[in-house]
Amino acid sequence: MSRRSTAECHRPTNPAARVTDVEVVDVRFPTSRELDGSDAMNPDPDYSAAYVVLRTDADDGPRGRLEGHAFTFTIGRGNEVQAAAVTALRPHVVGRSVEEVCADPGTVSRALNGDSQLRWLGPEKGVMHMAVGAVVNAVWDLAARRAGKPVWRLLADAEPEWLADQVDYRYIEDALTREEAVALLREGRKGAAEREALLLARGYPAYTTSPGWLGYSDDKLVRLAKQAVVDGFPQIKLKVGADLADDVRRLRAARAAVGPDIRIAVDANQRWNVAEAVEWTGALADSDPYWIEEPTSPDDILGHAAVRRGVAPVKVATGEHVQNRIVFKQLLQAEAIDVLQIDAARVGGVNENLAILLLAAKYRVPVCPHAGGVGLCELVRHLSMFDFVALSGTTEDRVIEYVDHLHEHFDDPVVITDGHYTAPTAPGFSSRMRPESIATYRYPDGVFWAADLAAQEKGNAS
Repeated sequence: MSRRSTAECHRPTNPAARVTDVEVVDVRFPTSRELDGSDAMNPDPDYSAAYVVLRTDADDGPRGRLEGHAFTFTIGRGNEVQAAAVTALRPHVVGRSVEEVCADPGTVSRALNGDSQLRWLGPEKGVMHMAVGAVVNAVWDLAARRAGKPVWRLLADAEPEWLADQVDYRYIEDALTREEAVALLREGRKGAAEREALLLARGYPAYTTSPGWLGYSDDKLVRLAKQAVVDGFPQIKLKVGADLADDVRRLRAARAAVGPDIRIAVDANQRWNVAEAVEWTGALADSDPYWIEEPTSPDDILGHAAVRRGVAPVKVATGEHVQNRIVFKQLLQAEAIDVLQIDAARVGGVNENLAILLLAAKYRVPVCPHAGGVGLCELVRHLSMFDFVALSGTTEDRVIEYVDHLHEHFDDPVVITDGHYTAPTAPGFSSRMRPESIATYRYPDGVFWAADLAAQEKGNAS
């Protein structure tokens, strides 16, 4: 039985309150029209979300009923499959006590990951695991709203033993035990109040990928890169991997635009084989790339280790498509990466990301989260801010990715000031999407997509 969090100072809730429904909506944004998000493997993404709302009969004062919001992230086609996977989890959640799931979100995580028949669809990987992550994240949003705190503070305020009990140690005890986790969390709490004050005053360092989408012209790349420097970002990122000559030219143009002191990361989005990754990265070396991201398959631990040996001193970063804590464990054990990139919506939610953050802290590998997608900036800042305040205690060589689109669709959008994420103060996980955005971009019958389909049919008829 998990210990209760000291963060449970919340408004009184009817102890009989239950989760009454799990609502899932297919939401898609037409980002492919402007090539936002384009890279060597994904040239035409429509950033999308299988959006989840946990409905309850618990009172939330003037806001009505207490709810939990979350989502998975996809890039268009197939989002309906992701939504169906979330819907399949509904029987595991409806009817659960609000009091109990908020007191111990790990109960939901363990139930969903432990279902003997659903596990066959993974286990703990792919569409079903992402669906589990969405439901688990919605529980954390529910718990934080009930506690009246943002998720980062809910985590930072919690007792180390309670947090350690939120982690599933199956398959990772050879790298991290519960006792080690408790020790790391206890050490991480030293000086937490001072770091929280610094976070609230200064924010958390960010880097931007906005200049570097592969579909952008050189002129647009240069203009946005220069603007990034003006905006205070210490690092930018460029997509690479489609054509070597183009990459050499684009990276040189970016380096000339930002000067020698701004870090430039490059991201191949799993495009290469191992030897190709080493050769291609070497060809870019005269522009001083800081890291090469996803140089090969995210499942290839030994391949990443070989690339790391072959491209040094360029660092190797990966994580946005790493499917679970076990693969992250092996990447760290094999010394295959220099930078670990968590994703708030890829693995099994906050609970599994806690395990990954603890692994990174033990192996002393910096965490620089992936956030290139709808709502990912909003979510993952909470995890990095908790890590800074109450686990690793540092932002050295750590930055959160930032992309400058789609934030307007959320109730608690990210705010960037002088190249830093401002710490959110509103209760929850910053995951609630605006109702008008859902009504417009719900697929296929939202206002935008219905009009788009009608226009296509009219064009075909003529």
